[in-house]
Amino acid sequence: MVATTDLAGDVGEILLTEEQIQARVAELGAQISADMAGRTLTLVSVLKGSLPFMADLMRAIRLPLRIDLMEVSSYGGATTESSGLVRILKDLSSSIEGEDVLIVEDIIDTGLTLNYLVRYLRGKKPASLRICTLLDKPARRLVEIDVDYTGFTIPDQFVVGYGLDYGEIYRNLRFVGVLKPEVYSAG
Repeated sequence: MVATTDLAGDVGEILLTEEQIQARVAELGAQISADMAGRTLTLVSVLKGSLPFMADLMRAIRLPLRIDLMEVSSYGGATTESSGLVRILKDLSSSIEGEDVLIVEDIIDTGLTLNYLVRYLRGKKPASLRICTLLDKPARRLVEIDVDYTGFTIPDQFVVGYGLDYGEIYRNLRFVGVLKPEVYSAG
């Protein structure tokens, strides 16, 4: 991948503005707070892409909460397709046994990675396990995933920004945009 200095210029279309994202995150936080009232929640962020989403979401949730981080991969470097092989690169730091757990994802695409992660975390015996994703791309789904909270359903386009990357770049854009095909097909 060629380094770029015009991150926003590599985006062909802004799919979700910063304002749309922030408004929806506030709604999700309120809904989660109401649904989980009276409980302490453990948020599990799936690194690296969900970090901005989790940071904003946890501030919108009005409950006592803990956070933990996992890094799970089914992609290999600068690619737009999942390899199907799921690897845990960083496991939880604390036990979630008996905890109410919310997996915080940036995007659900094929569902293969999340399906693996859900089975893995269920084996750790949480009291409950729910899923919150910023983006859902159902056109690419290969396995059924029950999502409790969805920010936005998006079309089958390659998106970057607000944590989502291509070759580890573009995560810092404050919006979600469609990457120009020539950026990821040149190479």
